[in-house]
Amino acid sequence: MIFILFCIYKQFADGGTDFITHWLRWAVILKIVRGVTGPGLNYKRSFLNPAQLFIVSFLGLILIGALLLMLPKATNHGISFINALFTSTSAVCVTGLIVVDTSSYFTQFGQTLIMLLIQAGGLGILTFASYFSYFFKGGSTYENQIALSDMTNSEKIGEVFTTVKRILMITFLVEFTGALLIFINLDTSLIPEFSDRVYFSVFHAISAFCNAGFSTLPNGMMEGGYVFNYPLQFTIVLIFVFGGLGFPIVINSVRYVKHILTHYVLRFLERENKRKPWILTLSNKINLITSVLLILVGTVVIYFKEFNNVLSGHSGIGKIVTALFTATTPRTAGFNSIDFSELHFSSIIIIIFLMWVGASPASTGGGIKTSTFAIATLNYLSLAKGKNKIEVFRREIADISIRRAFAVMSLSLIVIGAGVFLISHYDNHIPLLDIAFECFSAYSTVGLSLGITADLSSTSKVVLIGIMFIGRVTMLTILIAFFKKVKHGNYTYPSDEILIN
Repeated sequence: MIFILFCIYKQFADGGTDFITHWLRWAVILKIVRGVTGPGLNYKRSFLNPAQLFIVSFLGLILIGALLLMLPKATNHGISFINALFTSTSAVCVTGLIVVDTSSYFTQFGQTLIMLLIQAGGLGILTFASYFSYFFKGGSTYENQIALSDMTNSEKIGEVFTTVKRILMITFLVEFTGALLIFINLDTSLIPEFSDRVYFSVFHAISAFCNAGFSTLPNGMMEGGYVFNYPLQFTIVLIFVFGGLGFPIVINSVRYVKHILTHYVLRFLERENKRKPWILTLSNKINLITSVLLILVGTVVIYFKEFNNVLSGHSGIGKIVTALFTATTPRTAGFNSIDFSELHFSSIIIIIFLMWVGASPASTGGGIKTSTFAIATLNYLSLAKGKNKIEVFRREIADISIRRAFAVMSLSLIVIGAGVFLISHYDNHIPLLDIAFECFSAYSTVGLSLGITADLSSTSKVVLIGIMFIGRVTMLTILIAFFKKVKHGNYTYPSDEILIN
């Protein structure tokens, strides 16, 4: 297997493909997938726990992606290892920060590699590997199902592969629909060739749904001919907002809508006795409400603050769509239809806050997540009212959720703060605001920048690589992976209050 991989790599590296026919190449790839996914998942939990396996899978995918991007066929003029590693990390961690221009630096083969890395990183390589292993072998061990249930947040072990199948179906359905809508809204005079328009649509649909922010346009949606294409921008907004909601929310919401429709149809047909009740979960309600509020508040703030600034070139509905795009893309999408360096200072602070909050849990987006921010907000409101517990929608939020939320928030600020410190040390000529913006963007896997990414030193690029990776797998997951769990003792110590303020 290693020899086959080496032969393929050597063949591409030499710039020739006559040795391998088109169909033989696909057969070899399928054989590799079958060989890797089979024994690769049959591991012992005593050797790698699910958190460690999750981290190792991302590290492996990033390294493989960097090596593939260094192939002569992937770039027009070659690329250094540090830049290839940065690009691979940004793609796998669905960030979107770039040190070289994707459109001019990479060939279509290289852009396709980036697109595949985005897809694999957005959904998680183990999601693909597990399902392909199950597909080829016709089953999976109980131990593998336990591990995968931890990674997919499945409530029942027996529904692990059903959950994985739903995730893949939702992903490909949304990406196909998004690509179709993007294709319809493209200006044919800008991309005359049909095949080029199809490739553009597929690339941006995958990049948008996975909240990656990569684009084959030199200046993203700021490019002439696209900056005023409001239907295209609105379509991309819908795609990355949908990707940022999270698969559990989408699945539960679809079931709820189906229940509502069935309820009224059955009532009309007078067959109410056969209805099955279904409700939105507390997690869904909190995340949906928080997401909608952040989108609305962000859009209104950007609209009024930048009305005569970056939005001055737009008019009517164009200002609203551009404000919406600007307010939603910091929530880990990373696309840009304006120059963020031209925003007012106060608007940049709002963008940093939106990047820090990020998307919803179990989604393709990053950040501390909407549920974490909502729990923190509900907590101080509860404290202000003199309550000793958080209650919302006639439910009490579990103590473990509160502890996790504040752990995620504090760890995120520690990582971002460390990144700001290190980059300001190695590149002390760069303004502090630009560095802070870059670090928040990297940690929350957003991909927005004030234009300093390509000018960073190699050491600062390595720092950003680390921040992007930590932001994707989360610092809490890393701590869980390497800290040994203690056994719960049958005792409790006396509790004591600590002065806070």
